[in-house]
Parts: sequence; structure tokens; C-alpha cells
Amino acid sequence: MESLSLFELNALVKRSLSQCLPDEYWVQAELSDVRSNSTGHCYLEFIQKDPRSNNLVAKARGTIWATIYRILRPYFEEATGQAFTSGIKVLVKVSVEFHELYGYSLTVHDIDPTYTLGDMARRRREILKQLEEEGVLTLNKELDMPLLPQRIAVISSPTAAGYGDFCHQLQSNSFGFYFYTELFPALMQGNQVEDSVLQALDKIHARIDEFDVVVIIRGGGATSDLSGFDTYLLAASCAQFPLPVITGIGHERDDTVLDSVAHTRVKTPTAAAEYLVARMSDAAAQLLHWAEQLRDVALNRMEEEKQRLMYLQRRIPSAVVSRLSAAKMQLLTARKDMHRAVQVLLTAQKHRLELVAQR
Repeated sequence: MESLSLFELNALVKRSLSQCLPDEYWVQAELSDVRSNSTGHCYLEFIQKDPRSNNLVAKARGTIWATIYRILRPYFEEATGQAFTSGIKVLVKVSVEFHELYGYSLTVHDIDPTYTLGDMARRRREILKQLEEEGVLTLNKELDMPLLPQRIAVISSPTAAGYGDFCHQLQSNSFGFYFYTELFPALMQGNQVEDSVLQALDKIHARIDEFDVVVIIRGGGATSDLSGFDTYLLAASCAQFPLPVITGIGHERDDTVLDSVAHTRVKTPTAAAEYLVARMSDAAAQLLHWAEQLRDVALNRMEEEKQRLMYLQRRIPSAVVSRLSAAKMQLLTARKDMHRAVQVLLTAQKHRLELVAQR
């Protein structure tokens, strides 16, 4: 009986695959277990899940050699604004490899960022649709922004350049407005962004009466690491937060889901500070306008009362003369009436006395 050694069998498989699959193929898959070593090579797994059960239905090892990876990764991240990391869906150009010792694998030669952008946009749409169906999508936007947003709860990394820019812009505002800020530290990059920001929001919520607004800012980090701001839990929490949320996470190309549910979205931490200063400036201008209106009303009322007093002053002399003349006429009339009454009374008494004398 003829037999093959394991190496011979694997070599046969290698030759067969090379003959049957000689070309490069565009393959859709999800990245998993992405890691790179000191030589610059990237090793990962490509997986596919059943859309209904979420169970794995296919898996393959992948390799991106250093000469390709050092070009492919920054190209992908610049184009998508997304880190090349586990959990994202990609469209990659691969060749099928088989090694007698390491087995079946896929070698990556190229990547199409537009596919990932489309998948990211789809996931964002699904989250926003879910929030809309739950009736919470626009709740934070519907809150009234305080007229004087001076007490600010800041969620950021204490070492982020953007946080320093934000504080400097507030403190050095040309109007001399006073702002109180308190930092609630959180991770602004990496896989723990969601949990870290949610914990910061919980701490702020416990002291809700001490603040006017919440500002979530990042800056100085890679613009490709924003996936943590595209999650349902974080978006739902911010959408339902009882204080207006301002986001300035430094991503100018596309809105994250967090940007979409926040009360106000600005591009950078500096822009967030400028927004708050402008809000205070508008309030100061409005207060000045109201003060001027109140002054005008008071001056008009004082002028009206002055004219009324002058009118009364002119009326008083003639009114007094009229009253005196009327009183004089009343006295003369009363005198005549009294004289006539006395004459009548005397005549009556005289007549009565004459009658008595005749008896």
C-alpha cells in the first residue's frame, strides 16, 4: 500500500491550491485578533459570522508583510478615520497560501477603504434608527442651553493637548468672563472609551445640580481612533443626559454617533471653548439690551409723570379761584335765604301776638 508522509500530503495540498487558486481575490471579512510584531509584520484572523445567530461560519489566518503593512495601515486609517483593529469589516485583496508546517492562510496585498466606510456608515445609521425608534434621539438637542453656561463638567484625558487648549481658551477670553471647570478624566482612545466615558457621565449625574453643561473633548491623539464614540450605549446615555452635551472630539470629516445625539457639535476643543465664550457674550449683549430698554421705559414714565404734574400745577390756581367764587356765591345765597326766613318767622310771631292781644 502506497502512503504519503504528512509533509508530502501538505506539499500536495500546497501545489493543488497554487494551481486552482493562482490569482488574488477580493474578500469581505471581519478583522479579529489584529497584532503586529517588532519586525513590522501584522498577523490577524479573518472571520465571518452568521448575521442572525452571530455564530462563526468561517475563519482564516491572515498575514500582512511589513513592506505592505507600513503603507496599508496609514492609508486605511487616513481614508476611514478608523483604526485598523479588531471588530471592523474590510474588503481586502488576498492570495491563498498553504505552508506545510503552518497550514492555510491569506496574505493581504491591498485594501479598499470605501467598503469599511460603507459598513461604518451602515452601523451608525442602525444605531441612530434604534435611538429614534426609542424616542430618545433628539432629547438632548431639545434641552435649553443655559443663558450663562459658566459651570462646566469636562470629560477628557488630563494629558490631552485638546484639554489644555480648551482651558486656556476659556481662561484667556477677551471679555473677562469667569468659567468654573471640573475635569472628569476618561480614556479618549482605545477599546475602553465607551466604558470610561460612561463612568464619567455617571459621576457628573450624581452631582447634576453643580453644573450647567457637559463638554466631551479630545485632541492630540490619532484621528483614526474614534470607534469608541460610535456605540449605542454611549449615544443613548448622552441623548438622555439631563444637561446639554457639547462634543469637540477633533474629527472634521464625519460626525460620530455621539456627535449626532449631542446638543451641540463643534470640530475641536478650542471651538468648544469659543462656543461657550460666544454664548456668554450673547447673554451679556442681551442683558445690556434689556437694561437699555428698562432705562428707556423708566425715562419715558418719568417724563409722563413730569408732564402730568406740570398740568396739575397749571390747573391748581384756576381751580382754587373757581372753588372760592362758588363758595362765595353759596354764602350769599345762604345769607339771603336766612334773612328771608327770619322775616317770615318774625311776621308769623307778630301776627300771633296780635291775636292774643285781641282776646
